[in-house]
Amino acid sequence: EAVKTFNSELYSLNDYKPPISKAKMTQITKAAIKAIKFYKHVVQSVEKFIQKCKPEYKVPGLYVIDSIVRQSRHQFGQEKDVFAPRFSNNIISTFQNLYRCPGDDKSKIVRVLNLWQKNNVFKSEIIQPLLD
Repeated sequence: EAVKTFNSELYSLNDYKPPISKAKMTQITKAAIKAIKFYKHVVQSVEKFIQKCKPEYKVPGLYVIDSIVRQSRHQFGQEKDVFAPRFSNNIISTFQNLYRCPGDDKSKIVRVLNLWQKNNVFKSEIIQPLLD
């Protein structure tokens, strides 16, 4: 049920024109945290969304990952966060999909990666190859 709610929040992104509002991101993130018991499904849904969505929704998809991971770390602590390790499993293919975004959006991806590196969201050996 929690996963269903999360999925409908996530896929409702398609009804909005990017950029996506802060409020919408918060809704999606809250739904993800509520579904934390099923975090593997949540991660898989986001990965699938990024894989299948139109180019202009790639970066909003990345912002969803960023928002979920940051909220989870904030709420449960870095050690207990389950989302970042799970997202890092397929991060290479996720970013290959992300880079199929409009040209103007590529700098936004790099900005998120740099922030992740600065704040140790993911290990730098994970992030560095994505920046190259």
